Amino acid sequence: MTKITPRPGIMDIALYQGGQASVEGVRDAVKLSSNENPFGPSEAAIEAFRRAAFELHRYPPTDHAALRNAIAETHGLDAERIICGVGSDEIIHFLCQCYAGQGDEVIHTEHGFAMYKISALASGAKPVEVPERERVTDVDAILAACTKRTKLVFVANPNNPTGTMIGAQEVARLAEGLPKQAILVLDGAYAEYVDHYDGGAALVDARENVVMTRTFSKLYGLGGLRVGWGYGPQAIIDVLNRVRGPFNLSTAALATAEAAMRDRTWAEKCRADNARLRVWLAGALAEHGVPSDVSMANFILARFADAKEAEACDDYLKTQGLIVRRVGGYNLPNCLRITVGDEASCRRVAHAVGQFKGGAR
Repeated sequence: MTKITPRPGIMDIALYQGGQASVEGVRDAVKLSSNENPFGPSEAAIEAFRRAAFELHRYPPTDHAALRNAIAETHGLDAERIICGVGSDEIIHFLCQCYAGQGDEVIHTEHGFAMYKISALASGAKPVEVPERERVTDVDAILAACTKRTKLVFVANPNNPTGTMIGAQEVARLAEGLPKQAILVLDGAYAEYVDHYDGGAALVDARENVVMTRTFSKLYGLGGLRVGWGYGPQAIIDVLNRVRGPFNLSTAALATAEAAMRDRTWAEKCRADNARLRVWLAGALAEHGVPSDVSMANFILARFADAKEAEACDDYLKTQGLIVRRVGGYNLPNCLRITVGDEASCRRVAHAVGQFKGGAR
């Protein structure tokens, strides 16, 4: 009998573990494990979703023109160089599918987003993990890891799950120092939470080897619809569109994302509220003896003495109806990633951590 087997690399992929969404025996638990916007989508986005219900029998447009134009107008970009996908995850997958294969290498940092490794393995390429410097992307370490086989370098800026980021000059130095055959991919899933930050768009315009990815899942509160986008040199975007399914985004997703992008008042409110509560939560945790790096995203990476204490705190929080994220899978076993929720959630989780540190179990 013929043995049916997958391509090399596929069975090396560990199944992705999403943030826990419920606690057995606890009703109405507060979910702070997936970096979701606690305020949800704007009313304009919700109304667009409602209207889309009357068009569900129609296939969606294949060119995503209305959404691409909304993104371009909002961010001052060239709409022809924008590609839309099922979350930014799909854009990451397209890049690996198109530019990395057997014998190629894909670089990511030690605390980088899990999808970089998964997509690299799925394409048949070898993922190469490089160290960070105190949970911050180390440009020199990345450049030292590059070889003639390096095809893609993924850097999340701000990074998940650390919340840290590097400055524009360091990013530009990285792009300049890469081998000629390599593409720098700037994952900007959390870029909207940083004031006066373009996510790398200016660098994309200035170079031929940089691509930027973004998402509607965080600031815009559309994680349940799965919409993301990428911006890059025309030649690269043309390549990615050759593997993109013609109907990869639904009518409802396209219409809702367009409305969300155009509602700048709601986006600015969510950004401002997150910035205020992020500072408060980090300070409150520090007062309880739980330090964190300065986060530029919508979460705090809380550091504990060791993995045992982090896990014990997580267990205690669950008894209080609070769900956070263990990040041992990101090489951070002594940490818990805590989403910045609304004010009540932030106060509740800070109080619970204080109780834990005070001896409650």
